[in-house]
Amino acid sequence: MERKIYSALAAIALGCAMTACSDNNSDEPGAKVESKNLEYSASNANAWHNYSTQVATLLKDDAESLYNAWAVAYEGGDAYAVTFKNHNNSTYSSAINCIEEIIDGCSSIADEVGNAKIGDPYNLYKSGQLEAALYAVESWYSWHSREDYTNNIYSIRNAYTCTYGNNSSSHSISNLVKSIDPALDTKVNAAIEAAATAILGIPAPFRNNINSQPVTVAMDACAELDEVFNRDLKAFFNNLGEGHDAELDAIVKDYVDYVILPTYKDLRDKNAALLAAVKDLGEKRTDAAFEAACNAWLEARAPWEMSEAFLFGPVDALGLDPNMDSWPLDQDAIVNHLSSGNVSDLIWGGDDDEIKVESAQNIRGFHTLEFLLFKDGKARTVK
Repeated sequence: MERKIYSALAAIALGCAMTACSDNNSDEPGAKVESKNLEYSASNANAWHNYSTQVATLLKDDAESLYNAWAVAYEGGDAYAVTFKNHNNSTYSSAINCIEEIIDGCSSIADEVGNAKIGDPYNLYKSGQLEAALYAVESWYSWHSREDYTNNIYSIRNAYTCTYGNNSSSHSISNLVKSIDPALDTKVNAAIEAAATAILGIPAPFRNNINSQPVTVAMDACAELDEVFNRDLKAFFNNLGEGHDAELDAIVKDYVDYVILPTYKDLRDKNAALLAAVKDLGEKRTDAAFEAACNAWLEARAPWEMSEAFLFGPVDALGLDPNMDSWPLDQDAIVNHLSSGNVSDLIWGGDDDEIKVESAQNIRGFHTLEFLLFKDGKARTVK
């Protein structure tokens, strides 16, 4: 997940900081509505649906590009799956290099969940910055934060056990570790389970319980999970010795085939379904269609969160992480784009400067669509 902490955040009454704020919307000509309180209405419906469709289309395109970059060979280069599996190139020179990439990805997301996704809101709250704490909570429009963070932990589980959905391979880091050091394998699996359980132990929604005691438990569990990967698993492979080349090669191959490709295929397919639901919402404009689009968003969100243990390769090189998952949002810029409807505001190219790229990424992706579909943890309604 691409996270940004802004020094200036939208003003919000402290009395509303930990609970849903009351609406402050008006259809009267010239009425001023704060971005955070903007409601869907008959006067902005056309622009609302146009913007939603633009964002959903870009999400579908980015998800498809990500899958293709891994799975499809292009003129002048191999698919990234081939680069990773072969590990005889300048990017990966051995199977151990690939295993190190996997372990680093798991360690990194465990640290991010504990220290940033959960820790930043908690620390801001403890320092008295209540409004900043609220806006640092990811996915609080949908009240889906705990589920997002848990899926991040499941991305670690999937990487370690070479599992996605109902499919798994016997060629996994877990099985190799178990065959040599069963106690370590038990420790790793227990740390993964402990982190997921602790996160789900935070009262829902997280945005209303930032200062609760289970939050510190979850942060500690994520820190322990990070340590297990960064300390214990790295030490295991550093001391592995020779004679395991065939198994390491099989682990790398099946990690791609059983984890990365199925996850990204699911992401591609569910974002195509999300676009269809958003288009259907634009045609029907009913509460039921809003509900269906929100459910499609939740379905499309899950494989993205379960991919965050492997944010390397094309997702990084092509800028697809911030394209799809920038947070926090620039709500004022979103509302400005809602008024202008200028598609070029959402698009950036390789020659654009950093400001242009970041400005485009701040008003697209999952969380922009979340803002347009959800209100206080529920589907928006037709006014």
